Amino acid sequence: MRQTTLLTVVLTLCACVASAQAPAQGSIAAGQKFLHSMVKDNIIRSAEKMPEANYPFKPTPEVRSFGQLIGHIADSQYLFCSAVLGKPNQGPGVEKSKTTKADLVQAVKDAFAYCDQAYNGLTDAQTGELVKFFGADQAKATVLSFNTAHNNEHYGNMVTYLRMKGLVPPSSEKR
Repeated sequence: MRQTTLLTVVLTLCACVASAQAPAQGSIAAGQKFLHSMVKDNIIRSAEKMPEANYPFKPTPEVRSFGQLIGHIADSQYLFCSAVLGKPNQGPGVEKSKTTKADLVQAVKDAFAYCDQAYNGLTDAQTGELVKFFGADQAKATVLSFNTAHNNEHYGNMVTYLRMKGLVPPSSEKR
């Protein structure tokens, strides 16, 4: 009897903790927004954390510098989210035009603010609506998922750059 009661209490606590951590509440659109917000926060905090002296840093000559990564991420927000918003891609070409930390941090914040419109305006009813992306019809949720995956890919690059410079990435910081 005591074991059954203990097991019931433990399972109930586990279920409460799991439900408290589940932000999407079964909504596809809310899940998209949650994942976007998480990686956006990590990218912005990384951009702010890296000292300006390390923005030209490249682990090898063949890859983008830390600053170029920030610029590429900024440019890609316009590419992905303009498709979902039904607008022409008017990305500002940040990767090729900005080099200072201040300019790049502001550009990536502006780009995420632009993209927030697509995530914040998305409803579950709209997730399956088709838009043109890379010359093919894609569901809005697919385009936004691709954006989040792309952001996470490059956040992974940024983590390596930060670690190589002796810095703890935002997602590994103690909270």
